[in-house]
Amino acid sequence: MLKLSELAGGLYIVATPIGNLEDITYRALRVLNQADILACEDTRQTKKLLTHFKITPKKLLSYHNFNENKQGQHLLSELKSGKIVALVSDAGTPCVSDPGFFLVRLAHQHSIPVYPIPGASALTAAMSISPIPMNRFHFEGFLPHKKGRQTRLKSLAELEDSIVFYESPFRVLKLCDELLTYFGDRQAMICRELSKLHEEHFIGQLSSLKQQLSEKNIRGEFVLLVEGKHSFLKTSSSHH
Repeated sequence: MLKLSELAGGLYIVATPIGNLEDITYRALRVLNQADILACEDTRQTKKLLTHFKITPKKLLSYHNFNENKQGQHLLSELKSGKIVALVSDAGTPCVSDPGFFLVRLAHQHSIPVYPIPGASALTAAMSISPIPMNRFHFEGFLPHKKGRQTRLKSLAELEDSIVFYESPFRVLKLCDELLTYFGDRQAMICRELSKLHEEHFIGQLSSLKQQLSEKNIRGEFVLLVEGKHSFLKTSSSHH
């Protein structure tokens, strides 16, 4: 029987703060301290976190979208030998619009235990303060940059559930324009820099939010929540 302070061998998917470092959990710190290998999206980002919490990792290695096949096989062999491998992304929960799925699936295929270490996520943070109903939602994350983008937007416009997008500061105004074109002027909320010093929330019709954003110096990461088609049709008809 393992003691509470001991970790079993396996793959640990560790959520890290999306901004405010106080959002890390005690359990996450314990896993980062005890892991034999810490696989991270960007070692430079993870080192900042480890330095802040005075953690010296036993072994740090890079695991991202461009090397996941090669590193995945290496990590699999380490896991098979009983090692404790912790996976982190730059911020938030791995595998949610971040690398990790390939390794998680590989571990399951080889009957290696996979443990979630819950914590910060921009998705749940934004949803928790949304004035738009989120009891049923579709998480889209980042849209394709070019190929298939319009087709995807046309398809999403027909969904009755609320929709959640992630977007960069470079494309957020373009996304607002596209949503107005394909979705109509729906109720939405835009969150910027969640949990960070310059956190902002914009709530209202898409046209109004686009106007507010266009008057600002756009920086940071964005989460957009847009009401579904059914809700939009009801609110639209109530104005006539």
